[in-house]
Amino acid sequence: MTGRSKKVRPVFLGIFLIFGVFVAGIGCLAGEVFDVRTFGAKGDGKADDTAAIQAAINACFEAGGGTVYNGAGQYLCTSLRLKSHLRLFLDAGATLVSIPDESAYAGLARCLLVASDAEDITVEGPGGMRGTGSGPLGRLADGSDLPIPAFRLGILRFENCKNVVLRGFKVFDSDSWTIHLRFCENVLVDGLTILNHYYHTNSDGIDPVSCRNVRIANCHIVAGDDCIVLKTADRRPCESVVVTNCTLETVATAVKLGTESSGDFRNVHVANCSIRNSTVGIGLYMKDGGTMERISFSQIDIENPVPRGLTNVERSMFPIFVDIERRSPDSAIGRIRDLTFSDITITSGVGALIQGMPESPIENLVLRNITFRVREPVDQSKRRKHIGGRRTTSDARDTQFSTLPSYFTVAYARHIHVGGLRVFIDQDSFKAFPRAAFHAAFVEGCWLQDILREPDEAEALPRVIFRECTGVKFAE
Repeated sequence: MTGRSKKVRPVFLGIFLIFGVFVAGIGCLAGEVFDVRTFGAKGDGKADDTAAIQAAINACFEAGGGTVYNGAGQYLCTSLRLKSHLRLFLDAGATLVSIPDESAYAGLARCLLVASDAEDITVEGPGGMRGTGSGPLGRLADGSDLPIPAFRLGILRFENCKNVVLRGFKVFDSDSWTIHLRFCENVLVDGLTILNHYYHTNSDGIDPVSCRNVRIANCHIVAGDDCIVLKTADRRPCESVVVTNCTLETVATAVKLGTESSGDFRNVHVANCSIRNSTVGIGLYMKDGGTMERISFSQIDIENPVPRGLTNVERSMFPIFVDIERRSPDSAIGRIRDLTFSDITITSGVGALIQGMPESPIENLVLRNITFRVREPVDQSKRRKHIGGRRTTSDARDTQFSTLPSYFTVAYARHIHVGGLRVFIDQDSFKAFPRAAFHAAFVEGCWLQDILREPDEAEALPRVIFRECTGVKFAE
């Protein structure tokens, strides 16, 4: 067949599943190579190469699998539909470029790469993809950015797919969600670089929605919305997810669970990540009645930006933020339990907040070995909780605990363990904004050890404050 090379290029793909309990190799994808230029692609940055690249994809599928090869060039495209047993390889200098023609996406997902009900798909290589979101959108406090259009383009959307590998490529300027994985299983995302505009709303980095067995590793993401965000839909769970060795920066939330949360989140573990210049470092937003359980964050460095009045989210800045609420008056009340933060370093001028509801307290919370270095503190008296999405409800907890003079506040919780919380602040900043190291409100069962604040001037404000708490114990 035209376009097939006689040279066979075996690709060995492996997905290391969670905790080493199960290792699923999707095997050796050995097949022919389909060069998109043989099918008529120009790669000149002028011609529409959609039909030619899709023809190469279709030929690869009909042959039972193989590699679709993109050499150096600028390939202008609308949606490309990937199929099973396919390796899409973007060589050095190869870039797929989104064509912003709304009419070309009629009846199609508004993404550059789409796949559904497929298996054994790999997208990899040193090349990349470029979207249409190159400027600020909906984030600047002075309203000087562009109005939000109805037509938005993402980069990749896979639904109901198994054995997916996304590795090594670069993405620039996505206008909407960059990597959208919906109801997928056995996914490896490794070594991606995603560079979206910092002030471009909805330009999320990686969004696994009700996915199972996902590993995200070694990624560098700059986004105008959440960098890595797990969601649930149709009451289906998102479970067995590991995120490790990533560097993240966003005007929104760097690592997020929710807000879409009709299903459960189980066995989610985030470790060895560096978060910079992010309005919220780690955020859990339970709004739709699911349960978040067996969730851990460890070995993470979080740095909030210094508020400068540039964005419309600065009044809701938190290094760590956890919240349970109803999205609408008829929403079910969700739960968060078995939640651990350990070996966390924070640099910020505002405090962290973990709050449940009176009807649903946070259960079994562990805060272990957390170092908080205060940098340029700002007034928290007008701070509001971070909403993180749409809702039609509100209550006193919008501001009740976010405004307290504390660097770590826990409210409405049951059975919490705090060991090794250290807050360091310079003398002048402490005089300007005296705050407790830890504030607990409406907590049942609280065990504390090694709570430090320097300077420790109890006459200005106690190091630890309790309000309506029971079962408080201090360990030596």
